[in-house]
Amino acid sequence: MFSMPSTESNISSRCSIRALWILNNVDFVVFSRRFPTVNRRWRAACNAHNAQNEKVAIENDDDKPTVSASLPSDLELSEAFSNRKKREGSARGSGIRVAESVQGSDSWVDDPIVRHIISLSINREEGEDYLLWPLVLHVKGPYCILVLPLVEPKHLETYDRLYKRSDCGTAVGMDPNLSSLLLDLPSITGAFMVAHVIGDIIMGDIVEPEIAVSVSPSVGGLLDSLTGSIGISGISARGKPAPATVAASPASPASLAGSVMSDAQKAGARPLDKDVLQSFISSAMPFGTPLDLSYSNLSAIRMNGFSSLDVPPADVKQPAWKPYLYRGKQRMLFTIYETINASMYDRDEIPDSISISGQVNCRAELEGLPDVSFPLTGMSNSRIEVLSFHACVQVPEQGVDKQSLMFSPPFGNFTLMRYMAFSNLGPPVKGFYQLSMVSENEGAFLFKLKLMDGYKAPLAMEFCTITMPFPRRRVVSFNGTPSVGTVSATDHSIEWKIITSGRGVSGKSVEATFPGTVKFARLQTQKSLGSVRGTTYDEDSDTEMENLNNGVNIEEYLEEKMRKDLPPIDLEEPFCWQAYDYAKVSFKIMGASLCGMLIDVKHVSIYPAVKAPIEYSTQITSGDYILWNTLGKCPSAVIPVA
Repeated sequence: MFSMPSTESNISSRCSIRALWILNNVDFVVFSRRFPTVNRRWRAACNAHNAQNEKVAIENDDDKPTVSASLPSDLELSEAFSNRKKREGSARGSGIRVAESVQGSDSWVDDPIVRHIISLSINREEGEDYLLWPLVLHVKGPYCILVLPLVEPKHLETYDRLYKRSDCGTAVGMDPNLSSLLLDLPSITGAFMVAHVIGDIIMGDIVEPEIAVSVSPSVGGLLDSLTGSIGISGISARGKPAPATVAASPASPASLAGSVMSDAQKAGARPLDKDVLQSFISSAMPFGTPLDLSYSNLSAIRMNGFSSLDVPPADVKQPAWKPYLYRGKQRMLFTIYETINASMYDRDEIPDSISISGQVNCRAELEGLPDVSFPLTGMSNSRIEVLSFHACVQVPEQGVDKQSLMFSPPFGNFTLMRYMAFSNLGPPVKGFYQLSMVSENEGAFLFKLKLMDGYKAPLAMEFCTITMPFPRRRVVSFNGTPSVGTVSATDHSIEWKIITSGRGVSGKSVEATFPGTVKFARLQTQKSLGSVRGTTYDEDSDTEMENLNNGVNIEEYLEEKMRKDLPPIDLEEPFCWQAYDYAKVSFKIMGASLCGMLIDVKHVSIYPAVKAPIEYSTQITSGDYILWNTLGKCPSAVIPVA
């Protein structure tokens, strides 16, 4: 039985979903699901809220707005979403207030988060128009997924005021503030999780967390770990079931993916496999409350059912995240994956920014329902900012340098914990990148880099590549020889492979320089090139060179000239204002965690005690690791004054 919450404040204490929609690339709703149980709670909260507003309005002789308890039809939502795309410029919009922004639109709020948490103005044929918010937007392939979580009516009223106010931005400390509003809504996080897993299902991208293992011919079940399958082969003594990608299975991800691709190619000629989505939603989030969003768990249960071998001992409670009991050779695998994001400026006025996002993935091939515990060491030096755990984890001991974890491991591969941290070492790639235009169609560049400076064994860099993107210019040729590595070019980039796979670097630093020039194809110039310092030039005017000789800065002139003729770029390339602005670094490092976190396999305890080998590995990769052109424009965050 589900009881109705007695107060409005109980609504957002847990995640519940009012409705969700999937739209195709022509803004047509191809799938929708509404949850009456949750919407009854929303309606009751709206009635109470509106009654309170009416009472206050009578006392203050004021007109207080009412919050609508309605949900739009598929046609109304499709029309509202299409209108928003036209108003904002794209499905996500710009997220910031621009000249075209109008009061009462998401971009008017002037916060990039409104590219992912949007609102829709629902126009009704009968009745009053109303605002639908917060809608979590997730774009996956040709589809837009909208998830509407349950919030309190007062939160909707607050946002309604935000997107109508005259001032701009959401500065820290401002009241009301969109960031502080979203912090009060934990249901937003749950809605994002629902949207992402549905996107993965409709595109056939269901994969488990990756586990790095050492190749050994004696390891049973290794194929499951490497292929990312759901690893059902060792569940029980019965035969291995048919893979989920068999086309004959109506609920297989492959059949659904095929349907989705057909939709993408034929613009909705074939509908989605709604049975797969309905089955997942009914199992994963009954009555609109997400319980278990693991597609592999639910697929295994649906495909295989249960046998007497899967029943645990009577005195042991089986958790929902482990529907099957493992049978076979026992072992445990841990892998720490870290991603380094960096903005390297090489400027005195702007400090470099480096951060690490990491996760600990685990696979426990253990019989029965054991408990596993181990200490995380090196915590005092890890400089961890954010730490979150899987639902199965308990943290009984916390200290300055040690944090003990205890958990009953789920079925298959899973992410044990996630964290955000700062590196204890310097940047793995540091130095500078410079590029300046010596003429309209030619630029001179220089790299001076140092790799793995201060890094000692066992840390080893397996590869390192620098890419110079030119999304608004076509590369005709380049000239230059690096001190190390090889160089290649495409139409819109130059790629410098400093360290190639198979020739890793460990225990020493590498200095690398690369001076050179790059030539671009001629721009399709306009008749008028614009003005430089108040002077207008024609394409073949002698005044052009005369003014340059009279002291007009050539960099300013070329910048102004190119701005007139450069083709527009998509919002997904927001930092390419000119023909050049940054270089991107890609690398992979093995051997240890950069933030200092360590899992000591000798102190991993399993209860009841079993003899199981434990493997531990680490892998560090680059995320958005950017070398900003020290001679060009660059974005930077303002450091708040204490």
